Amino acid sequence: MSVELVSILVLAGIFLVATVRPVNLGVLAIVAAFVLGLSVLDGADAEEKTDAVFAGFPGDLFVILTGVTFLFAIAKNNGTVDWLVHGAIRAVGGRIGLIPWVMFLVTACLTAIGAVVPAAVAIIAPIGMGFAVRYRINPLLMGLLIINGASAGGFSPMSIFGGITNGVVEKADLPGNPTLLFLASFAFNLVISLVAFALWGGRELLGRRAGDGEDPGTEPGANPGGTAAAGPRAPGATASAGPDGTGTATVTAPAPATPGVAPDPVLTLDRDRILTLTGLLCLAVGALFFDLNVGMVAITVAAVLTLLSPASAKGCVNEIAWPTVLLVCGIVLYVSLMENIGTIEWLGNEVTGIGAPLVAALVICLIGGAVSAFASTTGILGALIPLAVPFLTGVDAVGAVGLITALAISSSVVDSSPFSTSGALTVANATEETRDAVYKGLMRWGFSMVLVAPAATWLILVVPGWL
Repeated sequence: MSVELVSILVLAGIFLVATVRPVNLGVLAIVAAFVLGLSVLDGADAEEKTDAVFAGFPGDLFVILTGVTFLFAIAKNNGTVDWLVHGAIRAVGGRIGLIPWVMFLVTACLTAIGAVVPAAVAIIAPIGMGFAVRYRINPLLMGLLIINGASAGGFSPMSIFGGITNGVVEKADLPGNPTLLFLASFAFNLVISLVAFALWGGRELLGRRAGDGEDPGTEPGANPGGTAAAGPRAPGATASAGPDGTGTATVTAPAPATPGVAPDPVLTLDRDRILTLTGLLCLAVGALFFDLNVGMVAITVAAVLTLLSPASAKGCVNEIAWPTVLLVCGIVLYVSLMENIGTIEWLGNEVTGIGAPLVAALVICLIGGAVSAFASTTGILGALIPLAVPFLTGVDAVGAVGLITALAISSSVVDSSPFSTSGALTVANATEETRDAVYKGLMRWGFSMVLVAPAATWLILVVPGWL
């Protein structure tokens, strides 16, 4: 049995074990990478092989996850997030049903003008998930619309994904259509967002406003598979997870709500909130316009805020989602080892040997989706599109524009997987009560996209042969 096949079977095995046993998947992935690395990597001794395994540790992802969640823990602690929530609700006239779509469009605009997808999600997810908590919007719905919004704008000609894809196409002297790539990606993400909106309580949000009077004893519109649908939490209310761990809340000690008036948890800007807003603005400007690492900037801002106001940062380090950090970094470490030993390249070569061009095109899209669900989409686009070039130049039955567009969409919409950076950020910014439900929901949705997105884009963009 080849080493490449063994690495795939090991990955499937650790997923199975983590499913049936209460053990962090990241821990299993690190152990698997260590054992497999010692067994198959080149090196004079165990130390050299271990160093080669460590070379794949996603230090940048670790810093992003810890830095962003630390910074927004401070923002929550000093009331800045409450102030932003209040302002946003007033801006949309208290229409709760519009809040997830505002998050979708804002994140799409950020990535369309050049923001890296994880950076945009890192900026918007903490705020959006704060909205979800206060107004009882299903956090899974909010997280998916933020992630899908980032992917929707991710293939504009100015974006990182678009630049990579269009650059590879141009270098290979293949026909390309940057406008179609962008519009197709935006349309696909919009459609799946509409589906998510319908599935997870979106219809129950329509027509409701912050502050509408309702029975304080229950969560209106609760979903059996997730958290409750949206509804305003009265000032002074608290929420807790249900006995099934799904995060279905029970509100206690509510203050009277005034119909048609948004709750006012924070109405003024004090010194700490002004400093925090300034820091968040620096984070956005640094990530969007100066290409600074969002994790490094977030930790820098958090450190400055801690020095200026130690009280507002007290206990915030404990709010970092350490289990999520361990899980995601462990999986990415293992996938990096798979790339190092040639598993990804081996899969590409196996695809090119398939005799039926249309079937091979579908397999390429499936590989792109499956691998990208666990790794950097940027890296996958840079690796799989070049692997597809020989196939495209030698086969007339498959249009280059259609296949590349399908591959790009298939590799990006799976960013909702909790093992991708965007999915991990969403899980990390969920409340402790809902984090497990959000993680499981994103896993189901992300893995379904591994199959749905390649099949749908293949049928629409490749099979008709019109591109």
